[in-house]
Amino acid sequence: MKKFALLLAGGIAAIVLLSNLGSIIGLAISIAILYLVFKQFVKTDSTLMKIGWGIIGLMALMASASNIPAILGIAAAYVLYLVYKKWNKSKTAVVEENDPFANFEKQWGEIKKN
Repeated sequence: MKKFALLLAGGIAAIVLLSNLGSIIGLAISIAILYLVFKQFVKTDSTLMKIGWGIIGLMALMASASNIPAILGIAAAYVLYLVYKKWNKSKTAVVEENDPFANFEKQWGEIKKN
C-alpha cells in the first residue's frame, strides 16, 4: 500500500512537472536576464544608460512575474525527489531486515565492545 501511495504521488508530481516545464524554462531565462541587467545597471555611470537598463530590467521582471506557475513545477520536482528518496530508503530497509548477517554483525560489534 505504501509503494502504491508513493507511485501515485510520484506520478502526479511528474505530470505537474512536465506540464510546467515550459514556464520553468521561461522563468530561468527571465531571471538570468534580470540578473545580467542588474549587474550592468550597477556598473554603468551614465543616467541615460541607467534609464535604459531600468526599462529592460522592468520588462525582464514582468516576464519573470508571468512565469509564476513555474513555482508549482519546482515544488513538483521537489516532491518527485522526496518520492524517489523514500522509494530507495524503503528498498534498503527491506534488504537489511532480510539479511541474515545483519544480526550477526550487530552481535559481533557488541562482543568487541565488551
